[in-house]
Amino acid sequence: MTQKIILQGEIELLEPSNVSKVELSLLKAAQKVSENSYSPYSSFQVGAAVLLENGEILQSSNQENVSYPVGVCAERLVLGYAGANFPDQFPQIIAIVARRKGDQNWAKVSPCGMCLQGINEVEQRFGKPITILILRPDQSVYRVEGVKNLLPLKIDDLTS
Repeated sequence: MTQKIILQGEIELLEPSNVSKVELSLLKAAQKVSENSYSPYSSFQVGAAVLLENGEILQSSNQENVSYPVGVCAERLVLGYAGANFPDQFPQIIAIVARRKGDQNWAKVSPCGMCLQGINEVEQRFGKPITILILRPDQSVYRVEGVKNLLPLKIDDLTS
């Protein structure tokens, strides 16, 4: 017997005028930190900013290595820093931006699979979804409530 499984996700598309001040400040922080990207191999600059529940804003950019698997994505780097330095503070919102070095426009991207799984781990740890903001080339923003909307077959538990 064959079954067809339909997976669905929900993503809001916000016009720039509908992005809150808090969300806008996070996106701007991600844009600024993307300039610190160390990406000599891909020339793809990624920035991520996280708002912790205590109001602290953390940010990071991708850091490449000539041995590609050794590099770290901006999203996982900032969430790892948050976990190491603010272990009891839930990262409520993560904002993500990316563009090719020298380009004026921001790229249309999504976090990679490893980053999505990393976001999932933080959500599991705190028992609640993280809001994910992704800046688009036209300055509109994807708002995603929880990683399940981008990674429906996420790995949640290795014991079952």
